[in-house]
Amino acid sequence: MLKNALLTLLSLVIAIGGGGGSVWYALKAQDGVGAIRIGQWTAFPDIGTPAADPYSKARVAREGVLALGRAEGLSFVAERDSGGGELKRECTYTIEGGFPTARFWTLYAADQSLGVVETGKPRLAALQSYGVVRQPDNSVIISASDHPMPGNWLLTGGFGRMYFVLTFYDTPIASSTGLSDVSLPRILKVGCNA
Repeated sequence: MLKNALLTLLSLVIAIGGGGGSVWYALKAQDGVGAIRIGQWTAFPDIGTPAADPYSKARVAREGVLALGRAEGLSFVAERDSGGGELKRECTYTIEGGFPTARFWTLYAADQSLGVVETGKPRLAALQSYGVVRQPDNSVIISASDHPMPGNWLLTGGFGRMYFVLTFYDTPIASSTGLSDVSLPRILKVGCNA
């Protein structure tokens, strides 16, 4: 009798623990059900629509964010650089390339909760399309670092993992047909503080 009770309890622990762990992983991972990947950037285009998959809906509910609908825009998250390494706050990166057509875009350095990185300085760890210097071919080069850089500088600070969140507002790429030929900027690692 005791043996059956222990086996039943063990089965329940494995089932509940394994199920809970797999759901936590599915909600935490940037790649998953409904995700599209363009270079290092990942987006969930259906996240603010009625067609969103259950994992996307659960992710929005868990994080307490207001998801953008297709007509409003699309957010991309990068967790790795072009070389495949995790983004770290103590490293310097160059984000370079063209940006798709959009009325407005924002780029910010994010922590694990995808909130803006706290730098401890008055300057936010964020940039927006109206405040960047463009190259002659309309591309943008952004330096992400904890110390001032010439040109477009995205402040980062501290130590640990970091993400870049790039959001396009009022853009044709938010439609399902607009994502096939989109190219997003590359994230190149320049170096890290010792």
